[in-house]
Amino acid sequence: MPHPLPPISLYVHLPWCVRKCPYCDFNSHPAPQSLPERQYVEALLEDLENDLARVGGRALISVFFGGGTPSLFSPEAIARLLEAVRNMIPFASGAEVTLEANPGTIEHGRFSEYRAAGVNRVSLGAQSFDSRQLERLGRIHSAGEITRAVEELRRAGLENFNLDLMYGLPDQTPAQALADIEAALALEPAHISHYQLTLEPGTVFYHRPPPLPDADAIWRMQLDCQERLASAGFKQYEVSAYAREGRRSRHNLNYWQFGDYVGIGAGAHGKLSSHTPEGELVVYRTARVRQPREYVRCRPAERVSECRQVEARDLPFEYLLNALRLVEGFEEAQFEARTGVSFSAIARELAEARGRGLIERVGASGWRASELGQRFLNDLQALFLPGPASRQAEGQPDVLSKSHAS
Repeated sequence: MPHPLPPISLYVHLPWCVRKCPYCDFNSHPAPQSLPERQYVEALLEDLENDLARVGGRALISVFFGGGTPSLFSPEAIARLLEAVRNMIPFASGAEVTLEANPGTIEHGRFSEYRAAGVNRVSLGAQSFDSRQLERLGRIHSAGEITRAVEELRRAGLENFNLDLMYGLPDQTPAQALADIEAALALEPAHISHYQLTLEPGTVFYHRPPPLPDADAIWRMQLDCQERLASAGFKQYEVSAYAREGRRSRHNLNYWQFGDYVGIGAGAHGKLSSHTPEGELVVYRTARVRQPREYVRCRPAERVSECRQVEARDLPFEYLLNALRLVEGFEEAQFEARTGVSFSAIARELAEARGRGLIERVGASGWRASELGQRFLNDLQALFLPGPASRQAEGQPDVLSKSHAS
């Protein structure tokens, strides 16, 4: 009897932004004077129709609008898209619908319209409350606009919102990183994504690196901020994610638990599972063409730039690349259900990780990264690579987001 297919989500990539930030390596493009909203929504729906067969009758547990800056799209466009999606795929009860928003692009009353369109969670890209840092990061908003955006959220009745924050910023001190946390806590969000600035290939910062704090200072920032968030009632449940009780991101939890997701939009990635006639689990990775103009212009089948079956030998690593990010870890039964691979297949690597103090048992059949393993997570994950000849697993889709995972 095959395991049931995992939960399924929908990721929608809206690739335009006001200005490209120097640290951003995501598929985003400066917006034209007039966004091709109608054409792009039509392309998205054609794109989704291509993957309907792989959804397999499952209901969506979440929808995530990432970018780019999705809040550049009008509430009317978001409403049209969500209505059409509901007509194609059922939504699970209490499905989470998240819209990423830039505090500098929100007009008065707009969040009320997004809520009416079906959005029930918002992720605000605050990044910092320090005006100098915002300028260095290329952000178009001020600290005051973050506060005003939160006020707009509350007027709209959208209490379930996330604030994205970064640390390890140019010349930042641990005290300054902690000040950003205090400013965020004062706004009483439901969720905080707190992640380190990294210099990604292809970005302005990668080619012209700013002066970043040293490793010891960054580690101090992480520990101090974790402690302050915990004292304020925010429980860390993933490397960069902290939430109040009942406010974890369902969408991103689905990524980290190796659930399925349809990815539509320019450059979007997806992961979809199915069963063979013999009942064996197979996992596919998909990708769409990256350029927005090409995405809108080409025929539906041409929008899929990649659709490949993940080799069975790569599945344990792909699963653990995600699951080991979770503070609570994972269960052996879920590993087998999501990969179709026997847990015994990673016995040797598991023993090595345990011997090095990087992983520990949780109860009778659970595992999680130890405190040492959390600090050296890349080393822990690398132990499960299938071998030098294999490809390293694809990164997360645009969502993961930057915490676009948020």
